[in-house]
Amino acid sequence: MQLLEINVLLKGNNILRLISGMWITIRIAVIAMILSIILGTVFGLIMTSKSKIIKVICRIYLEIVRIMPQLVLLFIVYFGFTKMFGISMSGETAAIGVFTFWGCAEMGDLVRSAYISIPKHQRESGLALGLTRVQTAVYIIIPQTIRMLVPSIVSLFTRMVKTTSLVALIGVVEVVKVGKQIIDANRFVAPKSAIYVYGAIFIMYFIVCYPMSKLQVYLEKKMKG
Repeated sequence: MQLLEINVLLKGNNILRLISGMWITIRIAVIAMILSIILGTVFGLIMTSKSKIIKVICRIYLEIVRIMPQLVLLFIVYFGFTKMFGISMSGETAAIGVFTFWGCAEMGDLVRSAYISIPKHQRESGLALGLTRVQTAVYIIIPQTIRMLVPSIVSLFTRMVKTTSLVALIGVVEVVKVGKQIIDANRFVAPKSAIYVYGAIFIMYFIVCYPMSKLQVYLEKKMKG
């Protein structure tokens, strides 16, 4: 009986379906992360503005993202906005939008923190050497900011990959959803197959996330060294 339940993974193309589902998970995370880096960098620089109004608006955005669970945001966008405004939107598009909305805020705060942590005398030294403010930013400030951000970007991407498991609840057929379909299809012939299917999914997430976790630690140690 136990062998039968393990064989559920080898039945038909179930393994390939799980791998395909994992690819959808990674694709959502990668697209959302790329957009988050681009938009978040702009947002982070905006956050360094001295305008009180801009600071208040940015703070409200950050607090909304940090207080509101990603699952609730997914439901609001996919089930709420689409119905209210009559928008036709796939679950994957909604997921990318929500994760970009979340990632942009997180990335923006990281950029802001890294940017303002650069000692003021480095900006002054650049200007003293005859560089313009733009040249000082491009050649001195931004390279140091990027170097400081890399470990945090890797960490954010890892979190994003893991959080994409929520998109199964809005109908996206990613790896967790595929696993549920396999379990449901075999619930009579192999009722205890869930441990093996979800175990395989765990291994897939581990293969993707563990190297990134180790990379983050390595980069942090390298920066300190």
